[in-house]
Amino acid sequence: MNFQWKGVMPAVTTKFTTEDQLDLEFFQKNIRAQVDAGVSAIVLGGTLGEASTLSKDEKMILTQTAVSHVGSEVPVILNIAEQTTKGAVQAAIDAQEWGASGLMMLPPMRYKATDYETVAYFQAVARATDLPIMVYNNPVDYGVEVTPAMFDELLKEDTIQAVKESTRDISNVTRLRNLFGNRLAIMTGVDTLGLESLMMGADGWIAGLVCAFPAETVAIYELQKVGRHKEATEIYQWFLPLLELDINPQLVQNIKLAEVATGLGTENVRPPRLPLQGPERERVLSIIEAGIKSRPQLPDYKNLTVADLST
Repeated sequence: MNFQWKGVMPAVTTKFTTEDQLDLEFFQKNIRAQVDAGVSAIVLGGTLGEASTLSKDEKMILTQTAVSHVGSEVPVILNIAEQTTKGAVQAAIDAQEWGASGLMMLPPMRYKATDYETVAYFQAVARATDLPIMVYNNPVDYGVEVTPAMFDELLKEDTIQAVKESTRDISNVTRLRNLFGNRLAIMTGVDTLGLESLMMGADGWIAGLVCAFPAETVAIYELQKVGRHKEATEIYQWFLPLLELDINPQLVQNIKLAEVATGLGTENVRPPRLPLQGPERERVLSIIEAGIKSRPQLPDYKNLTVADLST
């Protein structure tokens, strides 16, 4: 499936049963809600998807289930987070065989690669697959930054097309756009910089709290796209306390609690993660409950046109 790197793309959580098996019923319910809300793709196996705990067979099942359930409507993108180049190449080959339409890709895991090694790693995968690739640039959490000079080399590969921009430096959106124009699609990857990045010219948003609040997230994107910034900002201001749950070591537990509140998931996580306990659980629940209580009325965001700029 051909697609563009734009719009809202949820980094979906992986649903588990109380017996620590894949919960495909809730998984399908959630991705159906995402598509019905107007997302432009589904991203599997990221940090929120607890990728490091998933077996190859589980990744296959999740990918094939997603493709079967929504793959005729939106692309399914699989994350690659491997320790070896050989493993990353095989993961890309597997993803294509399972029906994925694109890849999100982190630098090598555990080993802090040099710039040269990181570029070679991405190039090896790019040359082993026809799938379009989005480089996940998150030096804050993963210790390796993909610099503009590195992107200049990487963009010589036709399959490397986008970046998930998670440096936390909002000026990087403008910096990358100035350097590469439309050669590099820019997807913001930090929920608390979502609207700011879009207004600075990012093409889309790889989102986290969208897992629990798909309509609100897509509404922000669509409103800002047609210039209705005041309405987008008002929804975003309501959303921010919830979005801050994504910028936390327990983001998976936080967002799964939010999914429970909106009927789109359970709080089952895979050990060593455990559900939140004690005061922290109460704090997170209070934020979610306050958000639910004040949930905004959304405009008809699916039918906006540029003509709405005058309203």
